[in-house]
Amino acid sequence: MSQASLSSSQTTKPTRQEVSRDILYIIVGSLIQAIGYSVFVAPSEIVPGGIYGITITLNHITKGVFSFMPNGVPIGITALFFNIPLMILAAKKLGLSSGWKTALTFTLISIFTDTTSYLMKQQCLVPEDRILAAVYGGAIIGVGVFIIFQAGGTSAGTDVVARVIANGRNIKLSNAIVVVDSIVVLLGLLAFKDWTVPLYSWLTIFVYGKVVDFFQPENPKRAVFIVSTKTEALHDLLVGELNLRGTIINAKGLYKGRQREIIFLITERKILPLLKSSVLEIDPSAFISTMDASHDPAEVFLDEDA
Repeated sequence: MSQASLSSSQTTKPTRQEVSRDILYIIVGSLIQAIGYSVFVAPSEIVPGGIYGITITLNHITKGVFSFMPNGVPIGITALFFNIPLMILAAKKLGLSSGWKTALTFTLISIFTDTTSYLMKQQCLVPEDRILAAVYGGAIIGVGVFIIFQAGGTSAGTDVVARVIANGRNIKLSNAIVVVDSIVVLLGLLAFKDWTVPLYSWLTIFVYGKVVDFFQPENPKRAVFIVSTKTEALHDLLVGELNLRGTIINAKGLYKGRQREIIFLITERKILPLLKSSVLEIDPSAFISTMDASHDPAEVFLDEDA
């Protein structure tokens, strides 16, 4: 860890300007994601995991089934019906706070996806080249996801299911997400009965991940120090709800020499907004400091029960 990478600040209530900026990021990011789904991925019969992988599969299965929806169930609106209960599940099982950004994100993506799909008449921009559709679709979705991350939001989806599965179990969240998304891709294989579907789908997922990494080249892990007088309540939040591991450091104040407890943990950068808001909900006077984590194996030493 370098001293230059250290950033320490007391998290305060966001200003109106910050909220407006976040809303703008969410609108732009949602529109970009929707273009990736509706203009490249869905018309090319690519199943990119997640909720939209499920709804693209359902759209294919229901084509010609209902007279009032000859082109199948709408991808965006169907995704909205999946995301609403997942949002409720997250709030109930994971203690999700500041969920308005996530709710706004998945609602806008649903609206934009069906709107652009209608305007494009469900046609792919590159109808004769599924490789281009897979690559550019994944890249565009990745850009949209990164912009939404900048606003501290997420698009909910199957990562909520993965977090519920991993919560309280000795299962890595990243592994749970890979398993859940792979199941969705394989469902696409069963629905389309075409071996090229999962191959193009995994290419899209790979490109999407690489684009997010490209725009956010920093270490995705952050070391977090939390100074609070309510460490017991924060233990229940961090371990029980957010499925994080860490250690408590006994320290003494430099000025008055008072004994203090500092919670130290390492988490993914994208979890920080949720972590900070949840901690301050329990202890508004908590002090939170973060810095880049040097390497992932540090997690091994954080908790004897990990």
